[in-house]
Amino acid sequence: MSKFWSPIVATLKPYVAGEQPRIQDLIKLNTNENPYGPSPKAIAAMQAVVADSLKLYPDPSALALRQSIGRFYDVAEDEVFVGNGSDEVLAHVFAALLKHEKPLLYPDITYSFYPTYCRLFGIEAVEIALKDDFTVDLKDYDRACGAIILANPNAPTGIGLPLSAIEALVAAHPDQPVVIDEAYIDFGGESAIPLTKTYDNLLVVHTLSKSRSLAGLRVGYAIGQRPLIDALERVKDSFNSYPLDRIAQAGATAAIDDRAWFDETRGKVIESRERVTGALRQRGFEVLPSQANFVFARHPDHSGEALASGLRERAVLVRHFAKPRISDFLRITIGTPEECDRLIAALEEIV
Repeated sequence: MSKFWSPIVATLKPYVAGEQPRIQDLIKLNTNENPYGPSPKAIAAMQAVVADSLKLYPDPSALALRQSIGRFYDVAEDEVFVGNGSDEVLAHVFAALLKHEKPLLYPDITYSFYPTYCRLFGIEAVEIALKDDFTVDLKDYDRACGAIILANPNAPTGIGLPLSAIEALVAAHPDQPVVIDEAYIDFGGESAIPLTKTYDNLLVVHTLSKSRSLAGLRVGYAIGQRPLIDALERVKDSFNSYPLDRIAQAGATAAIDDRAWFDETRGKVIESRERVTGALRQRGFEVLPSQANFVFARHPDHSGEALASGLRERAVLVRHFAKPRISDFLRITIGTPEECDRLIAALEEIV
């Protein structure tokens, strides 16, 4: 602590990002990165920008990128908001849309940035317990609230809700903003973006870090009706008018436009996820049904901490959460087939 800190600083419990270690011959399956790399067209677009125009400021409105996203999802460009990764987009969402007199609702086991943002922005929140099978029971959200945010599929469980359930939740809360965080939706879920045409209280958040393999570029976006997007723009332009540089805008635009690469690589991830799920279950693991690019698994005879430690000794890194209810689970990112084979081989030595 320091006498120079603002009072809020001492109360914060910052989000802990996934480890990025330097271990030789490491199989890195801890931060849900896509193993196949970004579209070659995105790489070419970024290289062209580096060679040509970094002396100029980027477009503060990222118009070309918003137009590309709009074409992909059949929405208007002014119904798209972009930011420096979905984490920054979410930060603006919390500040602009989720602070009200009544509390914000979200699950007790979910993306751990949500409580971090609540502390940062002074938002009262109520955490709604997942069911014993780690699914969301939407009946538990039938209560007075100021807003709702759900990750769908949820993180770190990977379990998704069907679109009909999301629509029922949004329709049941017409006077509250409902935010659906769809970081992993492209790996097996059905996006709620089409519902934004009908429901003025719905905002859907996406990232290019997962299904478009651009975690290192930091690009995220939100889609909703114009008044919600206007609120986000007002907050953004009170904080940083240039959140996306010229390289990011060019690469992200090309990645969105390259549908063939998107479909091919996410298909490979889904195929490997199903293979890993089957292999883990054959070896005695409980694996939750996943619609993400990771699986959430535990073994009845081994603690999550011991499994994570044993894998690390074999140069395989996965994510372990030392938290109530999920401390025996591992969150395992789906890698290449070769990386998945090494994971299974390492686990066979441990269990």
